[in-house]
Amino acid sequence: MRDILFTLLMLALVPVCFRRPLIGLLNFSWLAYMRTQDLTWGFARFQRWSFLVAGVTLAGFLASGQLQSFLPRIRCWMMLALTLWVGAAIVNAGAFDKGQVEQYVEYLKVVGVALFTTIVVTKREHLRVLLMVIGLSFGFYGMKIGIAGLLSLGRMVVKQGPGGMLSDNNDFALALCMGVPVLVQLALSEKRPVLRRGLTIVAPMTMFVVLLTHSRGGFLSLLAALGVIVWRSQRRWTGVGLGIVAGLLALLALPDSFFDRLSTIATYQADSSARGRLEAWKVAWAMSVDNPIFGVGLNMFQARYNQYLSGGAPLQTIVAHNAYLQVLAENGFPALMMYLSLFAGTYFSIWRVRREAKMRFRTSWILNYCTMFEASITAFIVGSTFLNRATFDLFYHFVCIVVVFEHLAMREMHEGPGAPLRGADGDRAITPVERRGFDRKPKRPGFARKLAPLWRG
Repeated sequence: MRDILFTLLMLALVPVCFRRPLIGLLNFSWLAYMRTQDLTWGFARFQRWSFLVAGVTLAGFLASGQLQSFLPRIRCWMMLALTLWVGAAIVNAGAFDKGQVEQYVEYLKVVGVALFTTIVVTKREHLRVLLMVIGLSFGFYGMKIGIAGLLSLGRMVVKQGPGGMLSDNNDFALALCMGVPVLVQLALSEKRPVLRRGLTIVAPMTMFVVLLTHSRGGFLSLLAALGVIVWRSQRRWTGVGLGIVAGLLALLALPDSFFDRLSTIATYQADSSARGRLEAWKVAWAMSVDNPIFGVGLNMFQARYNQYLSGGAPLQTIVAHNAYLQVLAENGFPALMMYLSLFAGTYFSIWRVRREAKMRFRTSWILNYCTMFEASITAFIVGSTFLNRATFDLFYHFVCIVVVFEHLAMREMHEGPGAPLRGADGDRAITPVERRGFDRKPKRPGFARKLAPLWRG
């Protein structure tokens, strides 16, 4: 029955996606991050629904006659150049196989959807709904698995995620860590009491699920994300106090196996998994030195691993276990520079928007969103240091979502003659008195306008 209902829902959404590309993007994001098809048990579970939605949405966009390019930002061009370089690296490797081609097609889809976001998300309401879809997709598992974890008194261990890019427990933990700032900041920006309270409950439950995965990288990513949120908060000491209370509760609720797992971070020499990662990093560097321009080719790390291994047999089946070394070994130094430029450009945009917004507003949705994106990207940087996730969907999507956010935020702040001292949609502008350092006590923002129907845009 669940398969039939899900299939009927997808078939009903197909014509809507064709007519409204934004709905297609939201539907695709829902499938990608909530992995709804993996909640079925029969034939619907194994269909390529995301490809169907992507194809129909693209066909509808082309048929609309209102064709336009993605936002012409350096990060978008760099992302496109990176995909072309990865393709050239495959050709240079000269060893094509089915898995390599499939992975490259999947990579093209990831980048294509990210760039398409900059085309169809043209309003603040669009951006908010997209982030709500992403945040609540992860929040669904935060509640679903979190309740089960509470009923088990913290003894439950999440050994795998729902599927797709979230199959591995480490990848699942990383995605949840990137979703936590979205849930937190959406709760802070939300004006409707019911939804705000719901998000306030979902966010800590999602953090709890990260701990239940027993992922060491996920734990470090969560600390990094929460650290950014607390640091950017107007009430830092309150955040520190809440963190201490949460840590004490975790000490009481989580089982010894969780702390035993974390203790291996300090004693990595005695842990075979950690030593395997160090070994893989050495091999990745050797590959990059021998193939500095194009690397060994996409998805060829394992195939060429033994060729560059020194000092005996590998400890286990090895991948690069580091997104940056994965890009370097498989695609060369130029690809790594392009990849790192996505991080640098994203941080620069966030800091630029925050600096402008702090000159205009005391409290603002723009400042909240800056903190959200900074925390999510920081969580990925930390987590991907230990994971083979150079093609992680959510990272590329967030890079382009930040491009859209920068465009919308700067446009809102600069429109109209009174923009420098004007609040927007409940945001409180800074008065001339506050600019001199007085009246720093933050006030509660007003109510937001009702969300405009998506089909009008």
